[in-house]
Amino acid sequence: MTLECSADELAGIVDLFGVLTRDELDDALAELAFRRGEDPPDRAIIDSAVASYHLVEYNRGLAVGPTAFPTIPTGATDLPHIMSIEARSIDRERLARSVEKRFRGETARAVDAAAERQIAHLRDVSYDLETWGAVDLTRVRDRLPDSDPIESRV
Repeated sequence: MTLECSADELAGIVDLFGVLTRDELDDALAELAFRRGEDPPDRAIIDSAVASYHLVEYNRGLAVGPTAFPTIPTGATDLPHIMSIEARSIDRERLARSVEKRFRGETARAVDAAAERQIAHLRDVSYDLETWGAVDLTRVRDRLPDSDPIESRV
């Protein structure tokens, strides 16, 4: 059986450390899987958590992102001791600027491609990002076309 972790659980693991590299997060997942007698998950779950803004790039690593509700998976609280990794601090202002830049680029590409689902997702992310990072995305959001991907399929 393969270890299943939600994006919020991945964020919970990262939150225990402040920042983890992808390799370190992969190692943490392998350790957690071992402790549960399961196989480690595919690394694609990390990419998925980054795509959904549950995790965000920070200083060559990953930090908890604006859409995350970090949840520590069962058995994960000992990971910092097992992995011998000290907690790492984050410059929240720098992180917010970096995520805002990423968001603006992804928004421009989604609008150019008329990617309705991505636009709807990014609209939701914009509200989370504003609260999480104390940035103002009103002007970006106002440029997003009003469309609901579910309604457009009806």
